[in-house]
Amino acid sequence: MDRLHTVPDTAGLIVRLTLEELGTPWEVRLVDAKGGGLAAPAFRALNPQGLVPVLDTDTGPVFETGAILLSLADRYPGLAPAPGAPGRGAFLSWLFFTSNTLHPDLARLFHPARHVGPDPGVQDDFRDIGSARIRRHFALLDTVAATHPGWLDPAAPSVLCWYLAVMIRWAGLLSAEGDDWFDLAAHPALSALAAALETRPAARHAAAAEGLGPTPFTAPA
Repeated sequence: MDRLHTVPDTAGLIVRLTLEELGTPWEVRLVDAKGGGLAAPAFRALNPQGLVPVLDTDTGPVFETGAILLSLADRYPGLAPAPGAPGRGAFLSWLFFTSNTLHPDLARLFHPARHVGPDPGVQDDFRDIGSARIRRHFALLDTVAATHPGWLDPAAPSVLCWYLAVMIRWAGLLSAEGDDWFDLAAHPALSALAAALETRPAARHAAAAEGLGPTPFTAPA
């Protein structure tokens, strides 16, 4: 049985949503981040970086969100195009774009002082540059979603669907804390995807478990 080590409302939510969608047996192991759980030797044995999420499987732990999702997709048909299938290359390109470009750009805006120091003016510039980059990322992804590839169908969600849903959540939360720089309505295909996904049982179960409210993607709080 898979064991998801996570902290609520972090990147672990992406993996939780995928596992909820699958409906296979799994367990959640909440890590007490404030109590030092990320530095505990037992957790560092799973991920030496001390970061969540980690999916501890019967064949060993997997960390890094993109790696976890791809490993699940390799194990369970339907979460991604199979190797050799049409669209596999495009799917992997956008999965890695989301994991390597969009995700870190969003994550950095949660804690700007860690990256540019304590000066408020420098932090403001950092946010302005970062938010502009993120808007460009979402514009690209909206164009992809508008083509309705099978792997962005909310009726049969891929791992990329759930990844994008949580990234949309993060952008909404960050924008609400700052100068309202992210407008989901400006990205109609992504808006429709997020709205459809949050009606699925997987999203409702995850939102209830992590206290995210009834509209975790389209109107996050």
